[in-house]
Amino acid sequence: MVKRTFKLSDGKTVPAIAWGNGTGGLQKSGNRAVLGGQVALEAGIRHLDTAQYYETEAETTAAIKASGIPRGEVFITDKVSSNTIAAEATTRENVRQSVLESLEKLGTKPDLFLIHNPFVPEEGKIAEFWTYLEELVEDGTLGGVSLGFSNFRPQDIDAVLSVARIKPVVNQIEFHPYVYAQVESLLELQSKHGIVTAAYGPLTPILRHPSGGPLKPVLERIGAAHGLDAASVLLLWTIQKGVIAVTSSKNEDNIRKIAALDAAPDLSADEIAQIDAAGKKVHFRHYEEHMTQDYPAPDLPRE
Repeated sequence: MVKRTFKLSDGKTVPAIAWGNGTGGLQKSGNRAVLGGQVALEAGIRHLDTAQYYETEAETTAAIKASGIPRGEVFITDKVSSNTIAAEATTRENVRQSVLESLEKLGTKPDLFLIHNPFVPEEGKIAEFWTYLEELVEDGTLGGVSLGFSNFRPQDIDAVLSVARIKPVVNQIEFHPYVYAQVESLLELQSKHGIVTAAYGPLTPILRHPSGGPLKPVLERIGAAHGLDAASVLLLWTIQKGVIAVTSSKNEDNIRKIAALDAAPDLSADEIAQIDAAGKKVHFRHYEEHMTQDYPAPDLPRE
């Protein structure tokens, strides 16, 4: 049974640790995504994260079947990210067709369906796009599915909230200590409206930053005190910030290590504060195609 969970504003319970098949060489990878998902499920993870863009929707449910774990015990997050929507115009029919294609590939309804980024809809049509998803929930096509978005800035969230009959429950963003200074006010806005944050790229400070920066010695010191590596400390920090940790690996031992965090003891409040402080000394974003346009970065060094 999953111990670390969050409650969404619509009443659903979501596991705090998710295995994603959009990174780590798994995107568009076919059987590798199936095998990785199967290992994650067998290790105890009960949340799989996919997207149209990853081309791993069918592999997500194939992994569940291969694991032998009942579909009802696995939380699936999917994302509408078809470029044809914006290219062909944001219309009710285009959105419906895109969603139907995902449902066919999955062979099931996801538990949570996100708009992958604010540029999936045509410019100026985020609110309209949201109403089309609401209609699909209301007519039963996405009946019982929670709605949210990914990479949404404050202005994008405001656009949705101005029309929403069904409230968004999640915003999935790049989240780790080196973007914390930039997104702290965004987290406050989301908290005000009952929107849970999910993190992709939570291990960026140790996997992608050139040197590890000021955070590296802090993570290593805290990890040594708990018998954990730096990655595990980062993921615990993420979860204890009230954020769903979406991460991935092709390495089976690493997948099992991620799954084991569900039962790991919490970091102390002082350790969380140390990570916060070190993270706010640097601004380093890896996925620069998101959350950069019309959303200013703090005046901090990258190193």
